[in-house]
Amino acid sequence: MKRYLVLEDGSVFEGEAFGSKQIATGEVVFSTGMTGYQEAITDQSYANQILVFTNPLIGNYGVNLDDYESLQPKCRGVVCREVARYSNSWRKQDTLDHFLTQNSIPGISGIDTRKLTKIIRNHGTMKGCLVNSIEDKNHTIEQLKATVLTDQLVDQVSTKQPYPNPGTKRNIVVVDFGAKHSILRELSQRDCNTIVMPYTVKAEEILRLHPDVVLLSNGPGDPKSLPNAITMIQNLMGKLPIMGVCLGHQLMCLANGADTFKMKFGHRGFNHPVQEIATGEIAFTSQNHGYAVDPNSLKNTDLMPTHIEINDHTIEGVRHRKYPAFSVQFHPDAAPGPHDVVSLYDDFMRMVDLRKDENRD
Repeated sequence: MKRYLVLEDGSVFEGEAFGSKQIATGEVVFSTGMTGYQEAITDQSYANQILVFTNPLIGNYGVNLDDYESLQPKCRGVVCREVARYSNSWRKQDTLDHFLTQNSIPGISGIDTRKLTKIIRNHGTMKGCLVNSIEDKNHTIEQLKATVLTDQLVDQVSTKQPYPNPGTKRNIVVVDFGAKHSILRELSQRDCNTIVMPYTVKAEEILRLHPDVVLLSNGPGDPKSLPNAITMIQNLMGKLPIMGVCLGHQLMCLANGADTFKMKFGHRGFNHPVQEIATGEIAFTSQNHGYAVDPNSLKNTDLMPTHIEINDHTIEGVRHRKYPAFSVQFHPDAAPGPHDVVSLYDDFMRMVDLRKDENRD
C-alpha cells in the first residue's frame, strides 16, 4: 500500500505504508540514533511529532516490554528508509509493524531519508502529514499549512494522578512532564522511594510530603507554555535540592531568570558530544529536545553553565550558585545508551545525603 509524506514547503515523498492505516499530522523531526527505535518512539518528548530515523534500517530486533519509555506513546508517525520484513531477538515480544498498528501510529518506509533530513536541516523543523492518497496535492499542502499544532503537549503525557515507585532510602518527588521509564529505573536501582506527581502539582503539595529532593523530568514542547510549573519551581528553590532533566532543565533555567529559544532542528539521538566545563571531559549523550537555554541570558542569574554541546556550543547543563540545584539538557539515564553520564544520578544522591546530614546537625 502506498503512503505519502507531505511537508508544508511542498515536498512530497512516496513510500510504502506500515503500522496504522490512519493519517497523521505533526512536526517532522529526525533522530540520528543508530539503535533504540523503540525507546525513541515511546519517549513522550516526541509527542505530536513525526519521527524520521536517519539509520537506514529499523525494526530488525522487534519490540519488547523492557524497552518501553512509556506505555502509551504519543508520537504521531514514523518515517524510515527500510523497515525489517523479519525481526529476530531473544528479547523480542512483538514486531514493530504490529506495535505501531496497536498504538495507532502510521509509518512510511522506502523513502530517501538522507534527502528528507537535509531539507529539515536547511529549512528547520516544519509541519508534515502522512496520507494514503495525494490526488489533490495543492489542497493537501494548503490544509497542512492551515493546521495549528497544539502547544499543550505536557497535558497529553503527564500522569493525572500521583503514584508511588516504592523504595526504602531517599524520598524523591518526580514531577512528571512526560517522564521516561528509564528515569524511574535509575532511581529504583538506587533504592529510592519515589512519588511521581502530575505537572500541575503546586510547591506546597510537594513540601507537604517532606521529600528529600525533587526531580523535574523530561517532556515535550515549549517550556514557556508551562507558567504554573515555573512558579512551582520558584517556590521550591532553596527549600529542597532540585535536579532537572531536558524539559526540566529548561524550566529550572526559566524559573531562575534565564531565557529559552526554539532551535532550528533540535538535538535528537544517542550520539551528541557534551563537554563538562570544569574538567574538559567529553561524553556522548542521549538527547531529544527542540528548545535550548540562551547562554547570554545566564549572565545576570545565579546559574552557572556546567556543560556545553561540542557541535553548536549550546548550554547542556547549569548549577545554582547558592542552592543545591542543577540541571542537564541531555538524558543521563540514556536508554538504550550511551551511559557515559549516568553517574550524575549518583552525584544527585550525594547531594541529597549531604543535605540530610546537614539537617540532622
